[in-house]
Amino acid sequence: MVLTGGVRTPSDSLVGPVADQAIATLHFDVLFLGVHGISMEAGLSTPNLAEAETNRRLVQSARRVVVVADHTKWGTVGLSSFATLEQVDTLVTDSGLPADARAEISEHLRHLVVAGEEEDAEDL
Repeated sequence: MVLTGGVRTPSDSLVGPVADQAIATLHFDVLFLGVHGISMEAGLSTPNLAEAETNRRLVQSARRVVVVADHTKWGTVGLSSFATLEQVDTLVTDSGLPADARAEISEHLRHLVVAGEEEDAEDL
């Protein structure tokens, strides 16, 4: 399903009031979401206000939220926050994420998956 209310460039995100209204009536089992930035203080954020509102609606409509963000997103804060770390079930990242950030993140969400590293599949 593709929802739109406009296209935001350069990321070509489908955002806007039409998408927001439609998302508010839907229920998603699992949401996979990329982010501009992720930090302890700001949570998940983006530099675009319309994208933040659409992402906020997506997070609210999902039973499970899986964020996919490489290590360069850690510590980046965009203009608008749309979710806290506590609203994230799983963060999928890469091995470039520092150990101190991994420890800090693990205190606030259920699962941290580092691509390429061994883990117990039952933990997911």
